[in-house]
Amino acid sequence: MQHLLKTISVISHSTLLIILFLELIIGVIGNGFVALVHCMDWVKRKKMSLVNQILTALAISRIFYICLLFISLLISLSYPDFTTTSRMIHLMNNVWIIVNHFCIWLATCLSVLYFLRISNFSNSLLLYLKWRVEKVVSVKLLVSLVLLILNILLMNLEINKCINECQRNTSCSFGSYYQAKCHRQVLSLHIIFLYVPFALSLSTFLLLIFSLWTHHRKMQQHVQGSRDARTMAHFKALQIVIAFLLLYSIFILSLLLQILNYELLKKNIFLVFCQVLYTAFPSFHSYVLILGDMKLRQACFSVLW
Repeated sequence: MQHLLKTISVISHSTLLIILFLELIIGVIGNGFVALVHCMDWVKRKKMSLVNQILTALAISRIFYICLLFISLLISLSYPDFTTTSRMIHLMNNVWIIVNHFCIWLATCLSVLYFLRISNFSNSLLLYLKWRVEKVVSVKLLVSLVLLILNILLMNLEINKCINECQRNTSCSFGSYYQAKCHRQVLSLHIIFLYVPFALSLSTFLLLIFSLWTHHRKMQQHVQGSRDARTMAHFKALQIVIAFLLLYSIFILSLLLQILNYELLKKNIFLVFCQVLYTAFPSFHSYVLILGDMKLRQACFSVLW
């Protein structure tokens, strides 16, 4: 019976690894396609709109993120002892937080940009933001950089504290001590900072629904069809934001699972399962953006044809 369970565990672990590698490949292809189409368009037209700039930056940052996951996975599988040193844990956490930060905040800025371009409000503040949309995105990114610096400082303080505690005990193995005492605190800190862009995206989603409702009421008063261009633009923006929120929720859930279940964290199969969950966000969101953008969709169909 134990032999059978062990065999099933090995097969499950191998299956999850195959799924993870496929996700990484799919993510590189999707994000690479988005970046390539916009860069070719920029070379041809000698200019790039704000939406396309954010999409290109988002695609490039996600390619870096996926490549980072792939490299760290290869290192952990080939040299497991190398990834448990204090220097390597420091480096991997810092690089992961920086790349992940830009992936999430650029996607959040994209949701806010869609809202400001499509929303139909007469509020003076929202009208001002619509006119100054480039400044809104710039300020949002600058504020996110402040949060990034704070996140890195707090995380490094936590890891340094863990290193000092481990050094007091001569028989202490830093890798196992970090997983037992510090890993959950580092993830908890990161999740706290992840709630800020999630709250912004959720607010954007609710405001888009309210904007669609007010626009629909106006259309009914003027006895016009409910499927006008602005209504369709609202629906497309809502679809993109909903997909972003769902994938983002899965990403946060994968981190929460690692915090709440330390006993499972000791098992490699659980770690790979969590990696499969949070790799879905940068890999599959690019295809949602391709389907939601007419130029990207046409380019994709022409390539497939």
